[in-house]
Amino acid sequence: MSDVPPKSAVELAMEKLAKQDAEAGIKSQALTVEQKQGIADARRNYEAKVAECRILHTSKLGAVADPTAHTELEANFRRDLERFATDRDRKIDIIRGQRDKA
Repeated sequence: MSDVPPKSAVELAMEKLAKQDAEAGIKSQALTVEQKQGIADARRNYEAKVAECRILHTSKLGAVADPTAHTELEANFRRDLERFATDRDRKIDIIRGQRDKA
């Protein structure tokens, strides 16, 4: 019997995906420490903006009794969250892209 433990389903799936990428000609490169830090900063910034937006949204909702105004506040809140997520993803893509330009 082998001393190597059996692979988990996740490990098998990752190997299969790596093989598919290799066959497709996709090269994977590890992120640098600076890129990892930049991505972490972008995510922390996003989380802070979302937290601030939630607090402001909750305080505004408490002051509104009109259902129409309530619906408008909810729509604005969802739009802000989507914009924050888009901005975060764009920043992360730029940071990852720096690897290819270096």
